[in-house]
Amino acid sequence: MADQVQMKIEDGVAIVSINNPPVNALGHAVRQGLFEAFEAVCKDDLVRAVVLRAENGTFPAGADVREFGRPRAAPILSDVCNLIETCPKPVIAAVQGNALGGGFELALACHYRLAAQGSKLGLPEVNLGVLPGGGGTQRVPRMIGADAALNLMVTGKAVLADKAAAMGLVDKVIERNLDQAAVGSARNMIKHGTKPRPTRDRQAGLDDPMAYMKAIKAWRARVSGNPVPSVSLIVDCVEAALLLPFENGVAFERRCFDDCEPGPEATALRHAFFAERRAAKVPELEGAQLRKVDTIGVVGAGTMGTGIAISCLDAGFPVTLVERDDEGLIRGTDRIVANYEKSVAKGRITSAISEDRLARLRGTTDMSELGQVDLVIEAVFEDEDVKREVFAQLDAVMKPGAILATNTSYLDIDALAATITRPQDVVGYHFFSPAHIMRLLEVVVGAKTDRDVVATGFALAKKLHKVPVRAGVADGFIGNRILAAYRLAADFMLEDGASPAQIDAAIRAYGFPIGPYQVLDMAGLDISWARRKRLAATRDPQDRYVAIGDRMCEQGWFGQKAGRGYYIHDQDGGPIENPGALAIIDAERRAKGITPRDFGTEEIQQRCLNAMANEGARLLEEGIALRPSDIDVVLLFGYGFPRHRGGPMMSADQRGLLVVQNALKACQSEEPKFWAPSALFDRLIKNGRHFSDMN
Repeated sequence: MADQVQMKIEDGVAIVSINNPPVNALGHAVRQGLFEAFEAVCKDDLVRAVVLRAENGTFPAGADVREFGRPRAAPILSDVCNLIETCPKPVIAAVQGNALGGGFELALACHYRLAAQGSKLGLPEVNLGVLPGGGGTQRVPRMIGADAALNLMVTGKAVLADKAAAMGLVDKVIERNLDQAAVGSARNMIKHGTKPRPTRDRQAGLDDPMAYMKAIKAWRARVSGNPVPSVSLIVDCVEAALLLPFENGVAFERRCFDDCEPGPEATALRHAFFAERRAAKVPELEGAQLRKVDTIGVVGAGTMGTGIAISCLDAGFPVTLVERDDEGLIRGTDRIVANYEKSVAKGRITSAISEDRLARLRGTTDMSELGQVDLVIEAVFEDEDVKREVFAQLDAVMKPGAILATNTSYLDIDALAATITRPQDVVGYHFFSPAHIMRLLEVVVGAKTDRDVVATGFALAKKLHKVPVRAGVADGFIGNRILAAYRLAADFMLEDGASPAQIDAAIRAYGFPIGPYQVLDMAGLDISWARRKRLAATRDPQDRYVAIGDRMCEQGWFGQKAGRGYYIHDQDGGPIENPGALAIIDAERRAKGITPRDFGTEEIQQRCLNAMANEGARLLEEGIALRPSDIDVVLLFGYGFPRHRGGPMMSADQRGLLVVQNALKACQSEEPKFWAPSALFDRLIKNGRHFSDMN
């Protein structure tokens, strides 16, 4: 028996324990150990009941994702589950922690399930582009019917033990001493001669075939058009649970799993899963000592500042919010109060939680009140002179060793840090709006930023439930550098013949929630206009400059907030194309002597994607990004890049780096500098490598 699985027998009860830290993932050694243990249990006449449990505070939290995309050695999970389910002695699963994916399927194969209070159960395989492969699509519907089963599997959301019990997936929720309760139940079963209860024989969920098929039809319509193949295949598998004998249904499920696993969508989703975890590994963590952060100050009570304050309050921190005048402070605190009132009204939090969070908020117009806080996040207007002034004030009042973080989207953090006496304490925190909702946080490391400050930033991000990514100092850091290239590629097409609506539609068809011109209208065209004006002095006059956005702003068309941008935003209906914007585009074309040409959907998509990948390669060459997967994480969590595509660097890998490089070269005659392929393409292609090899 493998070391990861141990068994002992006490008074006729075999206690089978899984011990594969940290989360008891169901790798080959665990599956082999379980198979051998249950083979022994089935043959041992001294064993009359079985308890399946796990160490490390959790039932198996899923498969070993490192095995995905590779041939699995026997026994596979469905073989283990079938052996457990056909055991002639009653088997009790003692579930604690997270029984997810294969872990939950393992519990489903047991005859009875006890779950510790607060434990979570679910089938989240869809989030990795696959589906349950251990019989889950066949067992769950037999217990709770098609609708509830599909809601569990298609959404991938876990449920707490109490809800699982109410659904019929768990027999009893145990408040304390789970192991003792499980062994006691096993002994009670021996005493009363309780028989096994194979889940495959359960019929409650299949009792109403018409309702079952009605649910199948409704879910099939609901998932129609979903780009991830496993979603529709889950519906097919649940339908098979009604139509096929159990063994045939499990075989069908396995074929569907095997079809999905090597696909581009599943590959990209696995990449995203690992990339998120990899991003937290940065060189500054080695040898770093975390600085104490018990109290936080936020300077600036605008939209971004209040969002940051809410994030900190939600995480349990006392927050001192500073604004320059009483009027601005009142607006900011009112915005925070309104946010919590809305959350209470929608049932997201209780009134008591809201009151606790607001009790930790202090508002002031006196900067000196930040003298004792451990961390100050500056979130004032994106203007270097304004930020320099605030930095000087903070330098005068902050205590030694306190961290000064600037929330900026583009500005040079090294230049700001150089204006004060403590550059080692300065770091960039690029939050994304709305800051209390968006999960991405770019941690921008300056030339003199202390490694302790960097490590503390990553630890804080975890407390704030953010996904941190390390970035070096550059205009726009990682995300906005990529965004600028993406928008410029779109602007070139706009000037050459495409319309804003056509480009937006093509990008949505690729999987983005909205297109670049819809984003501009939402964010405000004046934001990017201010950046263009700031960079005007450094612009190469030989570079092609698209002035369409400038002309729009000169008209006062700043987008949604002005009622008009690339689209007209009418309260009585959805946005429609702005004829005035189209007229400006046409005038700019005529002024440059451009004859408009047609662009197809695929060409629009490929030009935008290639521009993003090329700018990402440049960021890697410059050392602004540590690895390609970090770039993907930024675009996935901050810019709506479709997760099933994996991010711009993963997408380039899947299209082929030589294909991308040749496409870039084909565009070079139009804008030589912009479309020039990064030298990194040559190095990778010549060595037969991909961006993923750099991770």
